[in-house]
Amino acid sequence: MTKLAVQSTSNDFVPAAVVLSGQELTLQQVRAIAYDFTPVVLAEEAAQRVADCRTMVENLVASNKVVYGVTTGFGKFSDVTISPEDSAQLQANLIRSHACAVGQPLPEATVRALMLLRANALSKGYSGIRLTTLQLLLDCLNRRVHPVVPEQGSLGASGDLAPLSHLALVLMGEGEALYLGERMSGKEALARAGLKPIQLQAKEGLSLINGTQIMTSIGALAYIQSQHLAKMADVIAALTTECLQGITDAFAEEIQQVRPYPEQIGVAKNLRALLTGSKLTTRQGELRVQDAYSLRCLPQVHGATRQVLAYVEEKLMIEMNAATDNPLLFMEEEIVISGGNFHGQPIAFAMDFLKIGMSELANISERRTERLVNPALSGGLPAFLSHQPGIASGMMIPQYVSASLVSENKVLAHPASVDSIPSSANQEDHVSMGTTAARHAAQVISNTAKVLAIELICAAEAIQFRGEELLAPATRVLFDKVRALVPPVLTDRSTSADIERLAEALLQGEFLTYIEDVSGPLY
Repeated sequence: MTKLAVQSTSNDFVPAAVVLSGQELTLQQVRAIAYDFTPVVLAEEAAQRVADCRTMVENLVASNKVVYGVTTGFGKFSDVTISPEDSAQLQANLIRSHACAVGQPLPEATVRALMLLRANALSKGYSGIRLTTLQLLLDCLNRRVHPVVPEQGSLGASGDLAPLSHLALVLMGEGEALYLGERMSGKEALARAGLKPIQLQAKEGLSLINGTQIMTSIGALAYIQSQHLAKMADVIAALTTECLQGITDAFAEEIQQVRPYPEQIGVAKNLRALLTGSKLTTRQGELRVQDAYSLRCLPQVHGATRQVLAYVEEKLMIEMNAATDNPLLFMEEEIVISGGNFHGQPIAFAMDFLKIGMSELANISERRTERLVNPALSGGLPAFLSHQPGIASGMMIPQYVSASLVSENKVLAHPASVDSIPSSANQEDHVSMGTTAARHAAQVISNTAKVLAIELICAAEAIQFRGEELLAPATRVLFDKVRALVPPVLTDRSTSADIERLAEALLQGEFLTYIEDVSGPLY
């Protein structure tokens, strides 16, 4: 497939970039564009499809064909015919009336991801948008004009209508945006970036907002962070295993092979690699015959979360490269079909599943933290890892915080996808609540990162008593990286900033490369 850059409306040189075809967008590319500001251009063949599909829309308008959202109203108003001269006003009214989302603005990285995903869906050439409108969306992305998009207000069917309308407002020169991080009117943001607003034409407003890109963008970035946390959970658990003089026999390959889940096998392999060379771990019968489940069952529990992540990845990859608006125009057959690709049920289920899987990583991590700080369970470590037990509380209250976050996750893990409230006078009588599921999944993952950070801080404190020189080479790397961010808690002090700082490092996977240089690639 030939992939050539389409000329930007700004006429500026476009550097090496991700090329959108509507077919092949990857999660790695989403991450690069969302966080690293990698530029984006449109593939030449995608541009041709978009232009050809737009010609089809214009022909439909000229012939007065009855087409939902093109020559009719929306939702319950689909039986109201719209004249060609009113089509532009219809689209503008659609965006203005639907831009009523509420709540905190989505993070800039999430907004960048949703701009990318919406552009990728439109580039498939089934939506009928003008090439100039699509190019303006890409120019905004490349020039860091980021619409202010409130996070609440989507039912997850009929598309993420309310929040996506705030994105479309900025293309019209309305609403609010961040330009290079500064908040201002959409009109001013476009002007500062050297861009001009557009007047939406027939079908364009509907094409911009009738999709699942809010839930999918939140879900994609949450998944990427989950992948980092899943690997780091193995590493942190390995360090805790050393602190508690854990028994490595439970990670033996023989055990995993007789229950051959690939993910369980992979986690056990990670643990064996991470603990190679440790002088703190034990063998079966040396100190005790069996460890508690939070150590002994690491391959089974962490492995099951990896199964969840595999499911979620599959659904995200399909959704990111799908056409999810309505109606869809099929040029070869010269037909327009109203359907339901905007319904977010597949992503709603995936996000609810992600919440459950990541909640369990936090659950078992908190149990390991309890074993580190509880003198009845820690095998000789001082109570709450305090250097002055009784005078100093040590790590007593961080475990409380961990328990609080785990409890909150249990509430957030309640499935949003089983709920539905009819809308549009019962025309839209079943909805997915997928965006709610995605938002809650992102919060669960943030909480889980903090729980893991607390375990890691406690493990680093415990190693101060066991002897850092006895660590395995791979876990010694982790210990040193932690100590570069979090000094030892020799006397009581606030650790809130330490937890937050370490949690962010875990979410971004900052330590993984250094650890894998020693352990080898982790599963």
